[in-house]
Amino acid sequence: MTSTAAPATRGDAPQDTAPRGATADPATPEPHPQDGRHARRFGLPVATCLVMGNIIGGGIFLLPASVAPFGTISLVAFAVLTLGAIALALVFGRLARRHPRTGGPYVYARAAFGDFAGFLAAWSYWITAWVSNAALAVAAVGYLTVLFPAVGDHTWSMCLAALAVQWLPALANLAGTRYVGAVQLVATVLKFAPLLLVAVGGLFFFDPANLGPFRATDQSAAGAVSASAAILLFSYLGVESAAVSAGEVRDPARNVGRATILGTAGAATVYLLGTLSVFGLVAHDTLVTSQAPFTDAVNAMFGGTWGGTLVACAAVVSMIGALNGWTLLSAQTPYAAAKDGLFPKVFAKRRRGVPVVGVLVTVTLASALTVYNHTAGPEGVFEVLVLVTTFTATVPYLLSAAAQIYFLLSGRSERVHRGRLVRDTALAGLAFGFSLWLVAGSGYAAVYQGVLFLFAGVLVYAAMAARKRRTASER
Repeated sequence: MTSTAAPATRGDAPQDTAPRGATADPATPEPHPQDGRHARRFGLPVATCLVMGNIIGGGIFLLPASVAPFGTISLVAFAVLTLGAIALALVFGRLARRHPRTGGPYVYARAAFGDFAGFLAAWSYWITAWVSNAALAVAAVGYLTVLFPAVGDHTWSMCLAALAVQWLPALANLAGTRYVGAVQLVATVLKFAPLLLVAVGGLFFFDPANLGPFRATDQSAAGAVSASAAILLFSYLGVESAAVSAGEVRDPARNVGRATILGTAGAATVYLLGTLSVFGLVAHDTLVTSQAPFTDAVNAMFGGTWGGTLVACAAVVSMIGALNGWTLLSAQTPYAAAKDGLFPKVFAKRRRGVPVVGVLVTVTLASALTVYNHTAGPEGVFEVLVLVTTFTATVPYLLSAAAQIYFLLSGRSERVHRGRLVRDTALAGLAFGFSLWLVAGSGYAAVYQGVLFLFAGVLVYAAMAARKRRTASER
């Protein structure tokens, strides 16, 4: 690797998209070292479960109540957002076909715009991952207390439970990609069973009288859609999951795109049908104040009070599955950047197909934030950090969509059918607009503090770039 190499020609053909200083063709599938029987590439089913499991965490269990105050017009917002998410998924699928390598948005941004853009994508994605993992673990404890009330009796017991919820998926990751895939597959099946019970079975108990008004506020239709969309915007974070782990997917040029589309479409189906069913099962006035809308929906379907236990089990499984997938992703992006000299090289060490140091550093940082939240953290600090991730998560999306537009408009090596070029450019433009909407929906405070977190990484980049230049000049 040398920083003095001439810039590669970046055209539409895969062979012309290597970034400056790259040592390997980014369009070539990443060589997968033989890490033993515990390392195994993901097939299409596991890759699809990775996408679905990471998109659907624990938020779905509160979503119907969160948007109910706006009325059923919130379903329109959901449909609009689904179109944007599908466009982003299609863009990731096309980018993965061009660059079937571990790292996803980092790889695409670096190939199009150079090292600095790639680093920003990797840095922001990494921040998102470990802060979100801490938030997921804390949220999971709330559902654990329903199953085991003693957990909520003391601050220390809640903190230990949150740490256990983080370290169990981390241990599965450290055991090897074979176990990561197995846990993800099982968790996805277990959590989707009760969700589908409500999403599909609830339609048979659907009562239109429960729907309430189409517009339940005094806002205009456009205002109501925008307001409810601001709550729903981040429901689709995770569509990039298969692309980030492309190096661990069999035949990534083919399967990453398919898994991304199937996973996003599956999550969208559960979101839309689940929310619609809850709207039709629980009276609007009750739903607006509900703390557990899926519990109320199950109780309305079958009577009794066992719905709370079922939903709590599903929520815990859902969050552990999401933590399992996000822990892997949190290590994959630094791994890809470390191989290019843009992250400390220790992050590039891999065992059993997993970047071990990346997993350990991520879970340690998330654990420290969890302990801080339960002990010394001033009220509101943890919430601010979580809010920051709503901005940092969108930076890789914007850079990826912009990279796709760059590749399409700068292609010189092969002729591209005009119709396909127009279609793909329109998709990339829609994905960019969707990502920009995500930024706007995060709010002024999140953007302001997220930019501070993002720019803090500039110092890290300066140190890594200087070391990379010095190493290259000594060769």
